Amino acid sequence: MAATRTASATWNGDLFSGNGTVSADSSGVFTDQAVTWVARTEDPGGKTSPEELVAAAHASCYAMALSNTMAEAGHAPERLNVTAAVTFVPGTGVTKSALTVVGTVSGLTEERFDELANVGVQGCPISNLIRGNAEITLDATLKS
Repeated sequence: MAATRTASATWNGDLFSGNGTVSADSSGVFTDQAVTWVARTEDPGGKTSPEELVAAAHASCYAMALSNTMAEAGHAPERLNVTAAVTFVPGTGVTKSALTVVGTVSGLTEERFDELANVGVQGCPISNLIRGNAEITLDATLKS
């Protein structure tokens, strides 16, 4: 079954001095969050950016994909802490998403955790959306 989610944005003015808002329409978990060019390229100042939203999407998607990968391998994780750092270069675009995962998983060696962590990236739909357009890196650590 396909699932479609929607978000919306409004923008006022030109790129550099204008401002706007972004909302998660499907869930309503956030509405009218401020976005500006300065927040995107310099100091966030309490505002969000497209890259921060992509980072949230990538981190949560990868956590779910990795959880599934590990469960299918017989090692359901107790906990996965995932961070995604998305890099935006003005004039170039989004150049990188750096994933970092720290996992608490019983019965795995660090080597096997690394293997499964890399398989998880392949199964993440957001990774698949980014791949070929920006570099994806992964730093995986098994918490002892």
